[in-house]
Amino acid sequence: MDTGAMKKEIKNLLQRRRGVLLAHYYQRPEVQEIADFVGDSLALSIEAARTDARVIVFAGVHFMAESAAVLSPDKTVLLPRAEAGCPLADMVTVEDLARAREEYPDAAVVTYVNSSAAVKAASDVCCTSANALKVVESLADARRVIMVPDGNLARYCARFSSKEIIPWRGYCPVHQALTAEEAAAARQAHPRALFAAHPECRPEVLDLADFVGSTAGILRFAGEERVEELIVGTEEGIFTELKRRCPAKAFVSPRADFVCPDMKYTTLADILLALKENRTVVRVPEEIVAGARRALDRMLAAT
Repeated sequence: MDTGAMKKEIKNLLQRRRGVLLAHYYQRPEVQEIADFVGDSLALSIEAARTDARVIVFAGVHFMAESAAVLSPDKTVLLPRAEAGCPLADMVTVEDLARAREEYPDAAVVTYVNSSAAVKAASDVCCTSANALKVVESLADARRVIMVPDGNLARYCARFSSKEIIPWRGYCPVHQALTAEEAAAARQAHPRALFAAHPECRPEVLDLADFVGSTAGILRFAGEERVEELIVGTEEGIFTELKRRCPAKAFVSPRADFVCPDMKYTTLADILLALKENRTVVRVPEEIVAGARRALDRMLAAT
């Protein structure tokens, strides 16, 4: 079946099953093009929860599908590629977190949404890369905060926070791979360009940036009038949306291989099979749903 035929069949199946297709900004261009919603992971889950869909097909990775299942317990959530995971999310477990709480009994735990539902449930509150600082500062009774699992995001928040932040040892391998030397070389090669970086990047890379923010934040920054050319310090999948929104502007990647393999697993053929064969259903145990939902609701209340 060719691409056009697959897209048509996917749309027919989504309509027949009363489904909605979500795609993260880092997904393949052809997947983003056919999605009902394209965006950041948590924003997509929130958007899907507002719909009357019975089925959510999440073109993303496992923790994202879990978040959708937590926020839409009455819907069937499908992850087209079961092996699509997140190395960053795997860098903290519930057992790890329990040991950290024993070491720092007076510290609150702020968990980045790039984590498993079980870890979310074991935390005090969740955060995104966009609202992390606001969430941390909202914890009026906490002087110390453990931030998991992304150490770079924690260190970036620590620059502006009034609290003592204890960074976790985790990192996103894709963003961590970008070096300050590569960022500086890109700036030298494109002297008129501004540089936007995701807070999952190394601190020394963030020091070189004109803007630091989430994928949604980078997209907003790209739309500003002063930006004519932009070096984009995040996974290259975002270029699809950048070019769609700002076709007259130039976008440059600071490294040749700025790709998350897990985000590129999902193809149109996988989405088609997921809808035809109900693969792979993502379920979260009720007791974990309750805890994870509590941590997410606290985040939403704080922001």
